[in-house]
Amino acid sequence: FHDPSYYFKKQLFATALGLLCLYVVAHMDYHWILKWAPLFYVGSLILSGLVLVIGDEYNGSKRWLSLGPLSFQPAEFAKVAVILFLTFLICRTRKKRRSGGIVFAGKILLCILPIVGLVGTNNLSTAVIILGIAILLIFVSNPKYLQFVWMGVLGIGFAGIFLSLESYRLERLAVWRDPEAYDKGFQTIQGLYAIGSGGIFGTGLGSSVQKLGFVPEAQNDMIFSIICEELGLLGAIATIAIFALMIWRLRHIAMHAADYEGLLIAGGILIHIAIQVILNIAVVTNTIPNTGITLPFISYGGTSVLFLLGEMGLALSVSRQCR
Repeated sequence: FHDPSYYFKKQLFATALGLLCLYVVAHMDYHWILKWAPLFYVGSLILSGLVLVIGDEYNGSKRWLSLGPLSFQPAEFAKVAVILFLTFLICRTRKKRRSGGIVFAGKILLCILPIVGLVGTNNLSTAVIILGIAILLIFVSNPKYLQFVWMGVLGIGFAGIFLSLESYRLERLAVWRDPEAYDKGFQTIQGLYAIGSGGIFGTGLGSSVQKLGFVPEAQNDMIFSIICEELGLLGAIATIAIFALMIWRLRHIAMHAADYEGLLIAGGILIHIAIQVILNIAVVTNTIPNTGITLPFISYGGTSVLFLLGEMGLALSVSRQCR
């Protein structure tokens, strides 16, 4: 874009907005925010539906909505909305629940399937994250293993349907098994070259060769491979350790929350961060098929960092009232 600081400036602007959002949300009572959870969920359904109709398409994916010069991904908002809506539903039904665990889990999961279906039509990876958040949050609220047998069968069924709807999704499975045999395996192979060339100590911060046009989307989904190249194995371990520390702190907040609502909100945020970090690193190392999942707080993306910092504000709001 004829500007060495193009990505930096845009990310700095989004991060500044995100920090402001974090500060405001952290000083709000999460119980008050939770009252608006159904409205947030309906809003996420409307926005996700609009993407299918008037959304902007980039790199073959229709995931963005434009508001004048600004664009954002409604799928990022949907993750936060689902955490709040699930907390709202579970807390409401928990007080009145008389049915068994399977019936309870089924009713909660059915309420989330519309957003999973809408998001999954053009963003399967985010739909998987939302479904994972829902299933694990239901488990936190009702830790009985039998209900998750049929959830697993249902999940496999939905995955099969989504994979069969688009031929390129099935092709990704073949590319994953043998990336060198397909042209679309180029990104995976170049990412692995970056990881391998980093060694233990790396080539030095800013000294990556692979990011100079070899690794596609080096600033987005594949940024962990550049971290491995520039900072080596030690840098990769340090990055994972920072996320582990964040997840441990979120667990601490959840375990010491003032009430059940706080526990579920902090638990939902923990689940979201953990799933996204694990899936991103698994994709970059070719442990699972390649799909568009960003590394939280590190990958480029204004919408992502804005809503992630908003989630951290929610966690801090719960933390302020901890026992």
